[in-house]
Formats: sequence, structure tokens, C-alpha cells
Amino acid sequence: MLVNILLVAQDIVTEGTQQIPVNSAGAEISFFSLMLKGGYILFPIFILSFIAFFLIIQKSLFLRENLKFDRKAIDYLNENIRNGNLDAANKYLNSQSTSFARIYQKAIRKIGKPAKEVENTIESASNIEVSRLSKNLGYLGLIAGIAPMLGFIGTISGIIKIFYNISLTDNISIGIISGGLYEKMISSGSGLIVGVIAFTGYHLLNMSITKFISRVEEEAFELLEILSKYQHED
Repeated sequence: MLVNILLVAQDIVTEGTQQIPVNSAGAEISFFSLMLKGGYILFPIFILSFIAFFLIIQKSLFLRENLKFDRKAIDYLNENIRNGNLDAANKYLNSQSTSFARIYQKAIRKIGKPAKEVENTIESASNIEVSRLSKNLGYLGLIAGIAPMLGFIGTISGIIKIFYNISLTDNISIGIISGGLYEKMISSGSGLIVGVIAFTGYHLLNMSITKFISRVEEEAFELLEILSKYQHED
């Protein structure tokens, strides 16, 4: 009896093995061919990925240029303001195109005004710079939310098609189900990858802006102390 069972099991395994299609190329598939199997939903995901990469690179270069913070230059600027050499300070600030220089320019214009007014000016100027620096960053956050959702939509629509075809053909083959699923899961994976990239870029860039504003607030205290001298002189 045991021998008969083993022979039957061997026949089943042999028959199943013969029915499995083997790719003569070693079951390898190119990346491009794999992507094409993801369906039409991959096209908007690819477009979102290009937009995300463009925004990350463009904003990184923009912030790198605008968030420059030279300690020696700041000390030189503060020293000129402290000594009353405002022409040299303004000349230096006019030669700079950084956010810090624009904030300092607006603050220096308030020399002789009450400290509260100078402080409000620095705060307003900082808020303006934050808006300027954060421009278009919201699109990255939007992509981070939309791309994974598009991927899931592609997968769900693919699963619906698979079960619809099963209902028509009455064929519940594992090969049909697994083959259709792996193709449709490509859209989910692609959407998640694009979403992670956009999400990471969005928060890293925002962290750079937040760090810069914290630095401006620290320097504002020293500037207010220097400008308070002009109040006492008045």
C-alpha cells in the first residue's frame, strides 16, 4: 500500500513538473518588459517620478544657494553695524543674494525704531523668505500621497480583471492567478517607490528650511542687541 501511494505521488509530481512552462532563457525578464506588464497606470506614475526628481534637484540647488550661512561674514556684518559703519554693511548685503542678507537688510532699515518693531520686521521678513523657499514644495507632498494610491488602483483594477476572466473561463489555475497578480503588483511597487522618494525629499528640504529659520532666530537676538545701541543714542 505504501509503495502504491509513493508511486502515485511521484506520478503527480512528474506530471505537474511537465506542465510547468520553462523559459529557455532561464526565466529571466528585462526591466523594461517587466514595467510594461504593470499596465497603463504606470504612465502617470512615471510622470510623477520625473516631476518629483526634477523638484528635488531644482529645490536642492535653490536652497543651497539661498541658505548660505557664513559665520565670518556675519561677524564682519555685525561688527560694521556695531561701529556705525552702515554703508559698508549695506554694501555687503546688497552684494549678497541669500535669504539671510534679505532679512538683515529689512532689519537694518528699522535702525532707531523700537525693539519690538525691529523684531516684528525680522519675523515678517523671515516668513516671507520661508514662503519663497517653500514654493512648489507642496507638490512633492502631493506626489508622496498620490503615487502610492495610483499604484494601488492599478493593482486593484488588475485583480478585478483576473477574477472577471476566471468567472468567464471557470479556470482557477494557480498560474493564471499568480501570473496576473505579479504583473499588477508592479504598479503598487512603483507607486510606493515614487511615494517614498517624494516623501523623503519633501521632509529633507523642509528640514533644511526649518534649520535655517532657527539659525536666523539665534542671530536675531545678537542683531537686536546691536541695534538697541542706536535707540539709546537717540
